Amino acid sequence: MCRSIYVYVLFRTEGRPVTTQSPAPPLPPPSERRRLREAGALTRDQVARRVGVSRNRVRKWETGRATPRGRQRDAYAKLLASLAEPVCQKTESRPEVTARQRPGTTLAVDPAPRPVGDNSALTPAQAFDALYAFCAPALVRQAYLLTGRRELARESVERAFQLAWQRWPEVARDRDPAGWVRAAAYDCALSPWHRFRPRYRHPEPPPPDASDRALMDVLLGLPPSYRRTLVLYDGVGLDLPETAAETEASTSATAHRLLHARETVAERLPELADPAVLHRRLAELASTERLRAARPQVVRLDGERRARFWTRAAIAFTVALIGTTALTLRTAPTRYEPPVPPGDSVQGVPPRVAPGALSEEERKLRSKLRREWRSGPERLVPWPG
Repeated sequence: MCRSIYVYVLFRTEGRPVTTQSPAPPLPPPSERRRLREAGALTRDQVARRVGVSRNRVRKWETGRATPRGRQRDAYAKLLASLAEPVCQKTESRPEVTARQRPGTTLAVDPAPRPVGDNSALTPAQAFDALYAFCAPALVRQAYLLTGRRELARESVERAFQLAWQRWPEVARDRDPAGWVRAAAYDCALSPWHRFRPRYRHPEPPPPDASDRALMDVLLGLPPSYRRTLVLYDGVGLDLPETAAETEASTSATAHRLLHARETVAERLPELADPAVLHRRLAELASTERLRAARPQVVRLDGERRARFWTRAAIAFTVALIGTTALTLRTAPTRYEPPVPPGDSVQGVPPRVAPGALSEEERKLRSKLRREWRSGPERLVPWPG
């Protein structure tokens, strides 16, 4: 997989192999240069010190604004080749994910060896599609046992693979890519925020069989952590340390959760007291529902569309925040203005009162004014005597 992603880009140009004795060693595209540096856990300052240039020069090389030349190009190409070599060796030695060959189970996925040759080189999209094809069907069934909801199970698995595609360099280098995706799918399925969604406030139709309904009721009655431990240990078939590591708990706490979950199931369904029978019933319950995951191409496109949406939303929010800050700075006062103190009462001046009913003298004066002329000197000059 990695030989196709990195080495093929590093040592092939225009479909023709390039020898290492070439005076101008080939370089990968700028995006691949940054990916190789991040895969090697190096900063730009560290790369700059190794090549003998400035940090700004390395940034221009990774963005495509500049191209290294001469000795700097030779040193930079040698550094990228050294970064690609251990990554490719680890990826070639990593087992591929296939279905676990366990009788009567349709829940588990487990690593199985896969020969690496010239025909095994895959692009990142092809490697993601292969991982999705192996893991998605089983993960949907596992998520259904955790939630009891068909749509939520599919949505959780698709969301987990979208996160995996966004962080594909990290997932591709992980020792257990299936475990990485499984943990993300379980976290999405058991998120407590689903209870606030209108479409998930009402339960979905239960399984048609009475025994399947009883088992599903027992599973959904367990606490989420106990339910997850039971599905991982008795459903998927992980051992106790692996279950403890995936649930982020100690081994003793995981054992306590498993024993409590088994006791609860055996108390309500005595015929499932045997772990082998419980494992078989969990597999049968997950297999009765026709749960199909979306195509990997659809998941990849939806993940990229979601990432673009949130990136644009973050940019728009940042621009709005900057605009609000600029407007505040533009309209805010530049000096301190003390508040106006309340007025003091002056002795001898009656306080202002609200208008009210007229007194008898005021009513007589109003009537006299209305009877007089509305204009003329009589209104301005007082009458004699």
